[in-house]
Amino acid sequence: MKRYLLLLPLILFGAVAVMLAVGLTLNTSQVNSPLVGKPAPDFQAPSLQIPERSVRLSDLNGQVVLVNIWASWCTTCRQEHPYLMALSEQGVPIYGIDYKDERPKALAWLEQYGNAYRAIAFDAQGRVGMDWGVYGVPETYVIDRQGVIRHKHIGAITARSLREQLQPLIAELRREGES
Repeated sequence: MKRYLLLLPLILFGAVAVMLAVGLTLNTSQVNSPLVGKPAPDFQAPSLQIPERSVRLSDLNGQVVLVNIWASWCTTCRQEHPYLMALSEQGVPIYGIDYKDERPKALAWLEQYGNAYRAIAFDAQGRVGMDWGVYGVPETYVIDRQGVIRHKHIGAITARSLREQLQPLIAELRREGES
C-alpha cells in the first residue's frame, strides 16, 4: 500500500505535464468565439477624434470590414499596425475600437504611427469591448456585408495571418457580395 502512495505524486506530476504539453501546442490566436457566425453586437460610442459624433454599428453596414480593437498602451498593437495600414491602403475598410484608453494618448499614438481607420469608437470604460467578447488587445474581427462576424483574430496580425487568413477571407466575402 505504501508503495502505491509513493507513486501518487509521480502520477499527478505526469498528468499535469501532459496537460501543459497539450496546452503549449494550442494556437491562441484561434480561440473559438461564440460571436463568429452571428450578427456583430450593436454599439454606439463617441468618436475618438470628434467626441460630439458617435460611431455605431450601422456605420459598417453593407460592406466587408475589419473591426480592430486596440489601445495606445498596447505594445503588440504597434507590431500589427503596419499590416493594418497596408490593408487600409488596399481599400479594406477598417473601423477601430480604442479600448480602455486615454483620449490624448490615443490621438498621439495615431499621430505617431498613422491612422488606418475610417472611424474609431472611443471605449474608455470597455463596455463596447465587453459586448464584443474582448479578451485583450489587439483583436480583429472580419464582418461580412450582412453584419455577421465571420472571423475573430486574437493577438497581433502578422504577415502570415494576413496572407493565409485575412486577405483570402476578405476576398471571398467581397466575391460573395458581387454574385
